[in-house]
Amino acid sequence: MFPILKNSFRNNGKVKTNFKFIKKKMLLIRRLKKTTGVSNVIKWVSKCFLNSHRSFLLSIFRLSMVFYYLCNMKRIQSEVQYIQQLVSEGEHCHQDFKFEISDARKIAKSLSAFANTEGGRLLVGVKDNGKIAGIRSEEEIYMIEAAATMYCQPPVTYTTQSHSVEGRTVLEVCIEEVTNKPIYALDEGNKPKAYVRIMDENILATPVHLKVWQHANKKRGAFVAFTEKEQRLLYAMKGKML
Repeated sequence: MFPILKNSFRNNGKVKTNFKFIKKKMLLIRRLKKTTGVSNVIKWVSKCFLNSHRSFLLSIFRLSMVFYYLCNMKRIQSEVQYIQQLVSEGEHCHQDFKFEISDARKIAKSLSAFANTEGGRLLVGVKDNGKIAGIRSEEEIYMIEAAATMYCQPPVTYTTQSHSVEGRTVLEVCIEEVTNKPIYALDEGNKPKAYVRIMDENILATPVHLKVWQHANKKRGAFVAFTEKEQRLLYAMKGKML
């Protein structure tokens, strides 16, 4: 486009970088501004700069891609190790496996049990034997939300985290223990029922639990009297939890 300026910028295919050279060529650019226009000069200078630094920019791009790949691989490996560690623990009082979520009311029972006991987590997409199956669709995420908001009274707060394991997605649902108990789950007849987590099972809360929670929620302390049968039940349940 500008043969005089082009020949001045290059010498045998090599770009000169000394200051005298740059000063001389800037004078040429100023002359061309008056004859060809500022916009054309800017376009040409930008093109020369990109051509001369193309290999450098390409190297920076490749290095950034390698860095991104290594960081991503490290994150994936840490996720795999984290889920494998949880699965190796099996189901217990703080953890429950769910192969799939097909009924929001059943999930509400688990949410109620964890919230009324000591909190816990659901691993959705994991079979009872610990095999990774992965969640099937995003509808399962919506069913968890429905279980927590529509079928739990009062609604349960929870957090979710997706993990990529063996090319499948495992959904981790964490539930904290609540202070104001109980959390009820609505059954098929929309009747509220409270649950507790004992070992690896969700157990319907007994009248003893309900009575303890009722008095615990009161501002002032109160004396609670239990029958001999209720005391035996409390000792038995305490032994199971230990």
